[in-house]
Amino acid sequence: MTAWFRRKEKGIQTATEEKKDTPKGLWYKSPTGKIVESEVLAKNFYVSPEDDYHVRIGSKEYFEILFDDNKFRELDAKLTSKDPLKFEDTKKYSERLKAAQKKTGLNDAVRTGFGKSLGKDIVIACMDFNFIGGSMGSVVGEKIARAIDYAIKRKVPFVMISKSGGARMMEAALSLMQLAKTSAKLAQLAEAKLPYISLCTDPTTGGTTASYAMLGDINISEPGALIGFAGPRVVKEATGKELPDGFQTAEFVKDHGFLDFISHRRDLKKKINLYIDLIQNNPIRTEKASA
Repeated sequence: MTAWFRRKEKGIQTATEEKKDTPKGLWYKSPTGKIVESEVLAKNFYVSPEDDYHVRIGSKEYFEILFDDNKFRELDAKLTSKDPLKFEDTKKYSERLKAAQKKTGLNDAVRTGFGKSLGKDIVIACMDFNFIGGSMGSVVGEKIARAIDYAIKRKVPFVMISKSGGARMMEAALSLMQLAKTSAKLAQLAEAKLPYISLCTDPTTGGTTASYAMLGDINISEPGALIGFAGPRVVKEATGKELPDGFQTAEFVKDHGFLDFISHRRDLKKKINLYIDLIQNNPIRTEKASA
């Protein structure tokens, strides 16, 4: 037998720098084990076509989906967090911020934009989980508040896309103050009789759930999203009871009156604008009519 079919030397002989690896990002494996090409995934609104699993995405992708031709004006793009408490755990908060900004290319855990969706003006705020777990700090609260002010000034609807692990512990009470701040601003939006659509995505937890995420005129979610205040482990320990199947999934909380609707990601643009038209008693728009 030739050496083609028999290893002459034991062990792997190829130097690390000479190994031929498949480039990263070409394939995606869903939690159910389904494998899909990244290009196919993107064309399918970042939803695995075989098992309908909604992959976590950020503001870049949501803005592409919701704004017409992905055209929008970003609001308060340069707003960044400070470190007023000089907080330090395993590393300094100031260093953690710089690392997150470098890794994600974002300035903080929310981006806000103004543009058209199905032909009409809209303000959208979208959280990014990749930035310190989508945690809500002073900048997140301030940017959301300013986005609501912008919507009121322009007399246009406001959409909030939540994706968060909760309040940012490194800012302590300053972070918790954002719950009241954003809630007060949403009350002003309601007084101006402008629609507010809240979209809960995977995950929406903690102080985010306890404030603006659940204050929409209509609260919607994507399939399978984790939605709750405390995590299942904490709830189980606090209640001393076994939790039911599907606890804190979008489907479970909808069945218990926590959500109004669940929408597939491919239908988000159509559904959000449908709800806005219904709230404002306007003719129902279609993508064809707005083109």
